Amino acid sequence: MIAVIKIKNANQSQNIMNTSVLTGEQKEILDLMVKYEEVYSFEHFNQFKFEMDLRIEIVKAASALYQSGVKFTTFEYSKCNPAFWNLTSQGAIVIKPGVPPSAGIRDLYANGELYAFECATAIVAVFYKAVLEMIEERHFNRLFAGMILYDWHYDDDLGVFTRRGNDYLPGDCVYFKNPDFDPEKPQWRGENTIDMGYDLYYGHGIGIKDAEGIIASLNKYRKEGADRTAYLLSQVTRLDYRYLYDYRKLGRAIQGNFSLADDQKIISKIGTAIYLK
Repeated sequence: MIAVIKIKNANQSQNIMNTSVLTGEQKEILDLMVKYEEVYSFEHFNQFKFEMDLRIEIVKAASALYQSGVKFTTFEYSKCNPAFWNLTSQGAIVIKPGVPPSAGIRDLYANGELYAFECATAIVAVFYKAVLEMIEERHFNRLFAGMILYDWHYDDDLGVFTRRGNDYLPGDCVYFKNPDFDPEKPQWRGENTIDMGYDLYYGHGIGIKDAEGIIASLNKYRKEGADRTAYLLSQVTRLDYRYLYDYRKLGRAIQGNFSLADDQKIISKIGTAIYLK
């Protein structure tokens, strides 16, 4: 038997939307999922809730990095805390032998003034910090041993993937492209940002702004005579939440009064309905 959760007007969706299981920010994510034409599949409700929680942790990690004191710079001038990381001549930040990756990430956030890097590195650092909050620390240190923070270099176990699409969700990395960037300032050819929800985006070196603000910031770095504006690219970069779920913190309980048995399965979404098997 298939149970249908109608997000807008069915009784079971009302239980999800109105319960304390989902925060206001998570309800926004669910509402966006319903509006998009994409299909979002989950093995069971707890997996769905894990993705919701991790997405919010990504948003929180982006906000925390913004406030941490980490500076924006090009690879040439990257810096880090030498007590936890080694810095290569190319500007890569590599965890020191014997230092747990979890300790390195925590120091980055605690002592941000000792660090400087460019925007793609910032996104990867945000992803790592959010995952650290959601999975067992022993798994984190094993999965991400030998951690490197450098551009879009990341451990395969982070499960980062990019695809074309406009189904932007809070916690996604989205890219603002600046096609007419000043060739003397190639670091402004675009900006990797974290979708913070409510039309706000965090871009390392730009800050937290709405889409118009990000675009206006990039347009300041166009070449002379430029006639094309920066724009939000039709692509999303996100984590493999299903894979990471297997390493979740077992003590992180679902709060609230609504739950679904683990053997139920959210298999697809059509229109305003989510189907559970």
